Amino acid sequence: MSDTTSAQSKPKAPVAVWKTIVPNSLTLLRIAIVPLLVYMFFIPGDGARWTAFALFIIAGLSDFLDGYLARLFKTQSELGALLDPIADKFLVLAALVMLIMVETVYGIAVVISIVILGREILVSGLREFLARDDINLPVTQLAKWKTAFQMVSIGILIAGPAGDKIFPLTTFIGLIGLWVAGVLTVITGYFYLREALISIRSADDGPGPQETQA
Repeated sequence: MSDTTSAQSKPKAPVAVWKTIVPNSLTLLRIAIVPLLVYMFFIPGDGARWTAFALFIIAGLSDFLDGYLARLFKTQSELGALLDPIADKFLVLAALVMLIMVETVYGIAVVISIVILGREILVSGLREFLARDDINLPVTQLAKWKTAFQMVSIGILIAGPAGDKIFPLTTFIGLIGLWVAGVLTVITGYFYLREALISIRSADDGPGPQETQA
């Protein structure tokens, strides 16, 4: 009986592996795209800008797709949990730095970009710190809106001057979107920090006398 059960369970193993390989491969693809994206900014001409734009869109779609597949399959490997946020931060960091370098993002918008990057580092650090005590910092709906504005505005700004030749307000709209993302960054960053401090204080207080006896 046990041999039969074992034989029936073996074919399921490759399927389970496949369910983690596909999302992880998409995450690795996103990381691999970043150097190509950066390289495009060193090539003059509108063609390079549109190529960078296309690469960013592919990276963004891979982010959506790997998350969708992970939820669909209800599986997430430890490698995926580690690499996914790294890939996201790597993509945003590289794109913003290059946009500042080519002066598509300039002036006070540079400060907004630094605020966005600082918030990403802060939240990642808080999640890592709280994870040691098995405390989860859930993603809020407002944070999802922040990410949406952030990714859309960065994509528009990557098209930048090339996009302005088709639609003159392309860069301006991208900068406005970056400002909106910056405001949401500050608000969500405050909420995450507050929730993290509350969780830390609760953990430091420990269980009360009655909970200890129970």
